[in-house]
Amino acid sequence: MTLPALPAVSPLPLLPTLGQRTQIMGILNVTPDSFSDGGMFDAASPAFAHAQAMVAQGADIIDIGGESTRPGSTPVAETDEIARVVPIIEEMLIEKLPVPLSIDTYKAGTARAALAAGARMVNDVWGLQREPDIARVAADFGAPVVIMHNRAEIDAGIDIVADQIAWFERSLDIAAKAGIPGHHIILDPGIGFGKSLEQNLEALARLGELRRFGHPILLGTSRKSFIGRILNLPVDERLYGTLASNVAGILAGADILRVHDVRANFEAAGIADAVKRRGVSA
Repeated sequence: MTLPALPAVSPLPLLPTLGQRTQIMGILNVTPDSFSDGGMFDAASPAFAHAQAMVAQGADIIDIGGESTRPGSTPVAETDEIARVVPIIEEMLIEKLPVPLSIDTYKAGTARAALAAGARMVNDVWGLQREPDIARVAADFGAPVVIMHNRAEIDAGIDIVADQIAWFERSLDIAAKAGIPGHHIILDPGIGFGKSLEQNLEALARLGELRRFGHPILLGTSRKSFIGRILNLPVDERLYGTLASNVAGILAGADILRVHDVRANFEAAGIADAVKRRGVSA
């Protein structure tokens, strides 16, 4: 059977090598309660040092978050979130970090403050649907957006990929109405958010079906609980499981990896890219 050609990856000037190799987004949580590294980088000096180290290890962009989105985490007031992230962003610019910054938030006010401070991308775990004004903020600043699939509750009985497709159709409509151009959109399947273990695996295995939209795909599996459940490992022992899931994701169609452990994932992605290119040229 001849498969239809995949849509071309949209160009994204912020990441000039996107489409040539897998991009690495380094995670910088400036929170006291993130599931993996809470409290480690919530001051400007250690945050910059860690960002600098991630860039040296191969990060193409740094994603800064001021509110934990792990299941069961306590929501943070917008003013508190802004107070956490803006000084960090300003420090990165003062120190001339050589890669762009992304703000990990679903709040329009936080996005506006972060973009005004110098962030250049918005990563929204609610896919522009929790606070639709965030789409207008991104459009006003000319900032690309990561639109993630999410669910308030797990429903193990649904076709998770069909649910993702319907979700992205709604989010893309919000983006279009706000004036966000298509080449500023990245999709994220939302591994670990509102999904059962089987649905996480299904979403990863069928990742390529999201190529129908013609946008780059970001994959975030780093240290997540589905890896721990499969391997029966705590959060600080999930590197190898993360690498395996990310290699599978690249071969299935991921263009960007959001990770804690940059060097290891950068190297794994290099091998996966080489294998993928070989398959395309064969």
